[in-house]
Amino acid sequence: MKINVPADVPKNMVAEYKKNFKLATHNTGNLMLFAGDQKIEHLNDDFVGKGVHKDDADPEHLFKIADKGTIGVFAAQFGMIARYARDYSKIPYLVKVNSKTPMVDVKQADPISQSLVDFDDILVMKENGINVVGIGYTIYLGSEFEDAMLSEAARFVTWAHQNGMISVLWIYPRGKAVKVEKAPHLIAGATGSALVLGTDFVKVNFPAGKTEKTRANSFKEAVTAAGRTGVITSGGSSRGVKQFLKETYDQIHISGARGNATGRNIHQKSLKDAVAMCNAISSITLGKKDPEFAYQVYLGKKRFKL
Repeated sequence: MKINVPADVPKNMVAEYKKNFKLATHNTGNLMLFAGDQKIEHLNDDFVGKGVHKDDADPEHLFKIADKGTIGVFAAQFGMIARYARDYSKIPYLVKVNSKTPMVDVKQADPISQSLVDFDDILVMKENGINVVGIGYTIYLGSEFEDAMLSEAARFVTWAHQNGMISVLWIYPRGKAVKVEKAPHLIAGATGSALVLGTDFVKVNFPAGKTEKTRANSFKEAVTAAGRTGVITSGGSSRGVKQFLKETYDQIHISGARGNATGRNIHQKSLKDAVAMCNAISSITLGKKDPEFAYQVYLGKKRFKL
């Protein structure tokens, strides 16, 4: 696998960057991101309620899944990682730098989300033996506050590279100026913006469309616009396992995406089923298996191991 090392990675950090990139992608170039950043983003709605397994009420459930399942990185906010990571120090962590709650609706005010910690705080955690391989940052493109988020994200991407880490940007068109958040052409604008900011991967919503095939084909524009930045897709709300696995396959093998970022479709299950779902998704994202093979992995009838 050829790794395109960004030019802002210092010579003495190239080996560290390659190590972290290989670890996060399992030497495939694709990223299976297990998202555990919803405790601020969605408050407790994602962890307790109809259709959510009782295991999910305990925050440690997320760490148990990341520890036992086949993933690339586990993304969560700095504070939550700090509270649990000493007990789960082998998990590859992606520190989600910024977050906001859903309580202020876009009709009330355009969204803004800025950093909760400084980059030096992340380095302290890494120096303490926690396996931090990268950072994540959310930008709401189209918000009247986009300039603050764009500039801060660019700095965090640069700081990550200067310290041999990878970066992932979450970019969602959102605000009063945005008419259709999931318009394919606008999603392509988001991935192109991610490239300009220099990030390694960008997480975006899958575009809207009449059929799954239409959506998968229209998403090719976003993948092309991103250039050397890898595009990964947001998992969204929970749905049927077979449907989710088929969508994930199409996003990668039709659209050309380089991975997925999945939260609720994993952690709202029991620990056993959540680990099985991680392995099933990874068989597609990292192992190039088809949806039927992945479903058999989920059922426990086939095994997938990298």
